[in-house]
Amino acid sequence: MSKEITARSEDYSKWYNDLVLKGGLADYSAVKGCMVIKPYGFALWEAMRDVLDRKFKETGHQNAYFPLFIPKSFLSKEAAHVEGFAKECAVVTHYRLKNDPNGGGVIVDPDAKLAEELIVRPTSETIIWNTYKDWIQSYRDLPLLINQWANVVRWEMRTRLFLRTTEFLWQEGHTAHATAQEAIEETEQMLNIYADFAENYMAVPVVRGLKSPSERFAGAVETYCVEAMMQDGKALQAGTSHFLGQNFAKAFDVQFSNKENKLEYVWATSWGVSTRLIGALIMVHSDDEGLVMPPKIAPIQVVIVPIYKGPDQKAGLDEKVNVIVKELRSAGISVKYDDSDNNRPGWKFAEYEMKGVPVRIAIGARDLENNVAEVTRRDTREKMSLSLDGLPARIAGLLDEIQLNLFNKAKAYRDSHITSVDTFEEFEKVLDEKGGFVSAHWDGTAETEEQIKERTKATIRCIPLNNPQEAGTCILTGKPSKERVLFARAY
Repeated sequence: MSKEITARSEDYSKWYNDLVLKGGLADYSAVKGCMVIKPYGFALWEAMRDVLDRKFKETGHQNAYFPLFIPKSFLSKEAAHVEGFAKECAVVTHYRLKNDPNGGGVIVDPDAKLAEELIVRPTSETIIWNTYKDWIQSYRDLPLLINQWANVVRWEMRTRLFLRTTEFLWQEGHTAHATAQEAIEETEQMLNIYADFAENYMAVPVVRGLKSPSERFAGAVETYCVEAMMQDGKALQAGTSHFLGQNFAKAFDVQFSNKENKLEYVWATSWGVSTRLIGALIMVHSDDEGLVMPPKIAPIQVVIVPIYKGPDQKAGLDEKVNVIVKELRSAGISVKYDDSDNNRPGWKFAEYEMKGVPVRIAIGARDLENNVAEVTRRDTREKMSLSLDGLPARIAGLLDEIQLNLFNKAKAYRDSHITSVDTFEEFEKVLDEKGGFVSAHWDGTAETEEQIKERTKATIRCIPLNNPQEAGTCILTGKPSKERVLFARAY
């Protein structure tokens, strides 16, 4: 199967698509720009979702659901917001079809035009804040901590599975607070939850930072982000958390009576991650043999493949393996016993290597006699013979080793691809020859940021949090600068 995968060095983009399709994560849809998430890919998303959902609830958030459709007038109420999303919106104009009298199938009924067009949600700030107006009256109603798991639509011309599709799955948190400080603390808390999830579950090291004003979310006062580095030296935004100030509260007249019985506008945040994280996971860890899954969120952590001849050997293996499976599951390890007889063991080995299952256990009749099993790690492809006695504990330890190894490997790559430069010539050379994050001085203007983007296709990925202050000069204009920022070409 690995021979069917395009090598990363040959065509990174095709390598990525090969893994998504041949690894059974997703498929193309009949709807242009949309994807079908297959069961294995959805199981991965569920594993991510379950961890994040638990973390959200541990910090006091509750799940709710808001309409898919947003009245067009709602988007007009916050100027920066509508400008930011206007070119990406899908619009519903009619509510009924009818048979074509000329025999051409069905057509839109011209008499069924909506009085006001509806926008298929690109994000839910407007519909949610219109609702919060009725939910918030007093300081006793605050903070309001709501999260939504949903799908959104942002019309895309150039799409790529998981990374950029017209419709995708995500979660979006929307919170309301009595003070600016509380809202900022919420924004930072959620950023740290995303960073913790990326690093400790996805094994993806990230840089925490602030977006430049030009890169902020439409309608935000400040956008916090976590940025990850892919194996081709491009960056990928792995999560954002926005301090919205009072912009949406004022647009939708969401006020509360404070303890002094005076009306104030609430302070807001929003934050989200999407199925784009699956794309990040693939590009950070996988290799030319297939997917590589971090054990903490792998849909299948361990697969057991029996090797036998005849029903008698099979029966003996089943008896022992069923005990092992029960022990592994009791230890909280997800395991699949693949005793299907429609494919040979070698085919199964290649299949689960392609799917990135962290640990493979092969056991045959002779192994059973010797009380051992052959265990293979997906990350290093190392094979070892382990005793069946105490196997679950050894496998649990092995999964921890794999998780740590994947993180350390990705971090070493990321760290080796952060390069400081002081001239524009160096800047271009690093982007073209090495890639990665380029740490450089910038004069702080949107004009310079846009010129750099036009000339190099690199954007400011973030201004790192707790960024060291140092005097310097902008790489493009030579104007004074007080700190370096991280540039990169990105997905």
